[in-house]
Amino acid sequence: MSQYQDDIKAVAGLKENHGSAWNAINPEYAARMRAQNKFKTGLDIAKYTAKIMRADMAAYDADPSKYTQSLGCWHGFIGQQKMISIKKHFNSTERRYLYLSGWMVAALRSEFGPLP
Repeated sequence: MSQYQDDIKAVAGLKENHGSAWNAINPEYAARMRAQNKFKTGLDIAKYTAKIMRADMAAYDADPSKYTQSLGCWHGFIGQQKMISIKKHFNSTERRYLYLSGWMVAALRSEFGPLP
């Protein structure tokens, strides 16, 4: 059986265990979100980004003139669009950061994996 089918069954099991409070969750949609995400948990995201940030902090210490002011964002989709725009304009997202609000960071901790 494919990973996608396994995820559908796993989410269906979670949904069943949590009763009517989870009636609005479609296991197929949740499985699709899992398939689209590179990271399984928020901790995986933190490890990946920490590696990038440590390298960037060392580069910043070497030459702070190469860094820009960071941007803040209230929604993941808007953040994605901003980063696409930055990449188009600068040909890279290197040394450019975007911060999400607390509720978006909390969404990364969902049992269904990081939400898009």
